[in-house]
Amino acid sequence: MQYELFPPERFSFFSLSSGSCGNCYYLGNNRYGILIDAGLGPRVIKKRLAQHGVELSSIMAILITHDHYDHIKSAGYLGEKMYIPIYATREVHRGIDACPMINNRLNGSARYIEKGTPFQIEDLRITAFHVPHDSNDNAGYLIEFAGQKLTIATDVGTITDEVTYYAAQANHLVIESNYDEDLLLNGRYPIYLKRRISSGTGHLSNRQAADFLADIFHEELHNIWLCHLSGDNNNPQLAYSTIQERLTRNGIDVGHKPALRVFERNILSDKIEL
Repeated sequence: MQYELFPPERFSFFSLSSGSCGNCYYLGNNRYGILIDAGLGPRVIKKRLAQHGVELSSIMAILITHDHYDHIKSAGYLGEKMYIPIYATREVHRGIDACPMINNRLNGSARYIEKGTPFQIEDLRITAFHVPHDSNDNAGYLIEFAGQKLTIATDVGTITDEVTYYAAQANHLVIESNYDEDLLLNGRYPIYLKRRISSGTGHLSNRQAADFLADIFHEELHNIWLCHLSGDNNNPQLAYSTIQERLTRNGIDVGHKPALRVFERNILSDKIEL
């Protein structure tokens, strides 16, 4: 007797928006999906999901990285009005509760996670890990699914051994590339803000991201997305070229393996099948 073998479900990934204007990412298949961060208005989230054929009703959970408003804008509404579980560390939940711009306080929708302790959402095995940033707390996520691993690390003040450990496992990696060092240094920002951005609890520069990617590259890293670009101190072409040039110097065939893409600010990205 012959048995028909069903192939594993295909997962897809895209950005609804990235940057201080709002952050929100989707991972899912034809049955369900999750969001990482909810920094857009609920109507915008619903509209942009629909543009890629995804219904908001299929979202099973939202993972929150940290409690800055550009990552949590719709967390209260989607959690309490749409009944979508909101996963975050206890410290991030405290920050969400304390945010004066969140009208719907999380109650029944709050789910508490611990860094380093895996948890399950449908077929997804998820592990949060620490990422340095000047928020109440900040987590990156390693998401395992269908024999693959996706790691997302945004708002990265500095590269640590823990960030390296989880990023180096990825087949698909979302990493911050926030600013160009020369543009920041010579730009219009006040000194205190320049220091905050470039500090160990601020953001990652193009150069830092490039050096990091060159260090951790391996043959099973298929996709790299650059996220959370500054609107004043960076641009997509500059971020891409900085990373491309650094990886090329290491003999890495950028564009083939890995594919390198930039998530633009407040723009729905292409939907990529993983």
